[in-house]
Amino acid sequence: MPARSAYSVPQRLLHWLVALLVFFNLLFPDGMNAWRHLVHRGQTPSPGDIASANIHAYAGIAVLLLAIVRLAVRFSSDAPEKPNGQPAFLHHIAHVTHVLLYVLIFAMPVSGIAAYYLGVDTAGSVHGGLMKMLLWIVVVLHIFGALVQHFYFRSDVLRRMTIGESNSRKSA
Repeated sequence: MPARSAYSVPQRLLHWLVALLVFFNLLFPDGMNAWRHLVHRGQTPSPGDIASANIHAYAGIAVLLLAIVRLAVRFSSDAPEKPNGQPAFLHHIAHVTHVLLYVLIFAMPVSGIAAYYLGVDTAGSVHGGLMKMLLWIVVVLHIFGALVQHFYFRSDVLRRMTIGESNSRKSA
């Protein structure tokens, strides 16, 4: 059976849905931050503060659920071959980056749930501090790596995760 040339439609949809929700929560945490500060000061959050915090929480829970589905799809279907023409250490960096992304995509919602629903302050501090910073770093590395593969190495990795087409399919 020949290797797949692109990611499946479910793999691509799950990738981009998770990415969208992660970016949403990274870029718009204000509602959760406002709720947290009010609660820590002993003040009562307004219905708007609670609604805004809930949106952040629900997006995080959606990330967790979609990540579970994504892993199930990933383990039940093949992924395309690694791109050719790149140094082996880049494949290693890509693998480590993907592992870190998955760890953080699971750890962020779990720590957020522990903080928001269970009142674990330490989880909230780590969630909004160290883990958030690490997630930003890993996301930027992931994007940078995809762009380097696309523009410098001229691989089809980015095409396989966006439009689902590889260069080998186009040339065939």
